[in-house]
Amino acid sequence: MQWNKEMNAGNQFWQVVFDELPTTLDVLRGLPQANLQEPYYAAALLIPALCHWSANKNVALDIINYLKGPHAVSIREIQFVDERLQGKAYLPFSYFEGATPENGYEPSRPFIVKIFIVPTSFNEAGYAKLYLKSSGADSPRPVQLRKKTSSGEWFLWEQMLLSEIRPPVSADPWQ
Repeated sequence: MQWNKEMNAGNQFWQVVFDELPTTLDVLRGLPQANLQEPYYAAALLIPALCHWSANKNVALDIINYLKGPHAVSIREIQFVDERLQGKAYLPFSYFEGATPENGYEPSRPFIVKIFIVPTSFNEAGYAKLYLKSSGADSPRPVQLRKKTSSGEWFLWEQMLLSEIRPPVSADPWQ
């Protein structure tokens, strides 16, 4: 996984590149970014976790619980993700570059996620609100992170990534 900091239309973004998606919590922990010393790390690592949800919910929950730190995933959050991804395993893949409704949200390789920082991303002390763009949605969606003061780690606080997106063209009855 590599990180490239770039600028785009006045907003800053981090480009995260995964050669392969982490398949277990141990593999994820082996990544240098698993130290969670930057808010971008937790935001980026959430996408592979959500991609595992439909195939292996236990792996997804292990990773998400790690990303949430001292604030574990609640039953309500599990039910919410279950509901949003039921029959829509493609949704989290839409956050990778190259994934489009036309190609069934099949991302290009390596897997690339962009995390956008806007001028208000760090307005609230101890929190960061970063944005990710789904190719099936018209506007970026936020992920809120919270900093643990004692360790300097950034943890997932709230994600709003699972709203409806355009269905894959192959599943759209109007195509």
